[in-house]
Formats: sequence, C-alpha cells, structure tokens
Amino acid sequence: MTTERAAKPTAAAPPNADWKLEAGEGTLNPRSALDVLTSLNERVAQGSIDDLVPIATGFVPMDKTIGGGLRPGELMLIGGAQGQGKTTMALQMARNMAASGQATVLYVCFEHDEEYLIQRMVAMESALSHLPAKSGAVKIQDVKKEVVSSYTASAETGTRAKLGANPRLRPSLERIARYGSNLYLMRGTATHSTIDNLRTLVQEHRTSDDQRRLVLFVDYLQKVPVLPEPTTEEEKVTRIVSGLKDIALGEMVPVVAIVAADREGLKAKRLRNHHLRGSSAINYESDIILILNDKYNIVAKVNIEFNPYQAQRYRDWVVCTIEKNRGGQDNVDLEYEKLFEYSCFDPTGRVTAEKLIEERLYND
Repeated sequence: MTTERAAKPTAAAPPNADWKLEAGEGTLNPRSALDVLTSLNERVAQGSIDDLVPIATGFVPMDKTIGGGLRPGELMLIGGAQGQGKTTMALQMARNMAASGQATVLYVCFEHDEEYLIQRMVAMESALSHLPAKSGAVKIQDVKKEVVSSYTASAETGTRAKLGANPRLRPSLERIARYGSNLYLMRGTATHSTIDNLRTLVQEHRTSDDQRRLVLFVDYLQKVPVLPEPTTEEEKVTRIVSGLKDIALGEMVPVVAIVAADREGLKAKRLRNHHLRGSSAINYESDIILILNDKYNIVAKVNIEFNPYQAQRYRDWVVCTIEKNRGGQDNVDLEYEKLFEYSCFDPTGRVTAEKLIEERLYND
C-alpha cells in the first residue's frame, strides 16, 4: 500500500515589477503592498512628506473635525441655498491656504471676474485684521467707492492713480501682496474651462514647480462645461464630479467645489446633501461635504424663549454641517458668524450648541 505525500507549498514568487498593461490612454501598473510600503518608508527617511501634511482651511473647528485640513486626492464639496455664503467660504479658504504658504491656489470662478473677487478680498483682509472687533474695517461697498475715489483724486491732481496711495485700502493691499503670488484667480468660461483643460492647468503647474503643492477651487461645479452637452443634468453632474475626483486623485491635489441645490432643496426646511443637484454621483465621489444653512431657519423652538431679540441673533450665524467626512466624524454641526458686509466669516467658529430641527423657527 502506498501513501501519497501532500505536495509541499512552493515559495511565493517574487513581485513582478513588469506587471503592467499599456492602454490607449495610459498605463495600468499594479504595485504590491510591499513595494508601496517600501516606497513610503524611503520617503519618510528622506523627509519627503510635505504632501502628507494636511493643508488647513483656516476655519478652526472644521480643521479639527476633518483631521487638520485637506489632503492630496480629496474632493470637498460646499453646498447651500443662495445667499448662505458658499463663495464667501470658498474664497476665504483659498485666501487662508495661500496666506499660510502651504500651497499655491487656483480659484476658478464661473460667476465673477478676477477684479470682483479681488475687491471682495480687500474687504475680507480689512475685517480679518480687525477681529474680533470690526470697527475700522472697510466694507465691500466702501472698497468699490474707494477704488473710484482713488482715480478721481489722481485726475484732480494730474497724477497717475495708485490704489496703494489710498489710506483706507493700503493695509489690505499690503497684506494681499504678501501672499498674492500664491493665489491665482481665473474667470471660468462656458467653452474653455472644461475638465480636460482644468487638468492640463494643474499639470502645467506641476511642470513649472514640481515641489509646490496646489489646491484647485471650482465655483461652481454645475457651471463646468461638458462638450457635447449631455442629455440630462444628472449625466452632466456625474461626468463633472467624476472628472474633478479624477483630477484630485490623478494629480494628487485637493479639489474644492461649490455645488448648487436642486429645486426640492431650495424649498426644503433644511438643506441636506441629498438636495444637491446630481446628488447620487456627488455623494459617491466626494470625500467631504459641507452644507450651509441659515441658523435662524433651522434652530429648534425648544432652545429659546419666545424672545424676538434672541431669535434675531441667530440670523447672524450660518450652520456648517459636515454631512460627509470619509476620514473622520460626520454629521457635525458647526457655526460661523456672518460678516457678509466684509465678504467673510469669523473663522474661529464653534460647535452648535442648540438642537436643530427640520422646520423653520418662524414663517416670515
């Protein structure tokens, strides 16, 4: 009688460094976990870890909740009804990142030109430098008046107009000059600002300055052109948000985009992430979703007495709900004081203490 011996296991084959596929639009190249770990260890040993450090948004409690800021490959979306400060928050984040020196920022805006944005930033700088007090800060409407008056004064004296000569604007202009080379503003167009062209811009930055990190802002997502135009808005949004996520992952840059609400969301008692236009793709592709709501509209009645003055105070605050946070805690309600006359928020913020509900406090 013969006894069959079990076959001895063979040694694992060494990693196949040549395992790849040349595809039409690029190369598919799997990497073993050991290879990735070895590469990471070498980076740590060499101190090449700048891109692993999060880039802070400058909104204090938000940064604490999302792990310190944004990381390469992440897509953050900011949603809210009209007038809740989506552009204000995004532009302030862009300013904060550029001013910190951590990254170069490209802010693509489809609704305003570069000069309009810079005027808002002048007012923003004026207010941020005066916080917590606001006396002496220059409001956005006054910035526009001061720009005109600078020209008028020069015309009367026969000299060349200089904004820096205006005493009310000079402090803000000097602060912007310190980080202005880190912040790029661009008016988006319905024909040229496609996903492919945005990707090329990001790649051009890498070619010109490989060591400098970049953050891309898009204001706003639904305005990005898709050519030829898809037959449905759902398909269009899906292609845009997928494209922005591809830029984030493929180029290893954080991307921040503003998202508009759908018709149902505009009528909702409290805006949620499922109210964003094209919500299925948005919820799937994004890493972080922020939803802005007026605190006055969503605070629970049980938290206040019937006191018109106390209720009125809530109008000065926006609740920023972190509805999705792939890397940490979500469904966190934070609040920031509106300083919209200065085109900014008070970035210190706080966690919302009051209970929030799905209905309005009052019907105006």
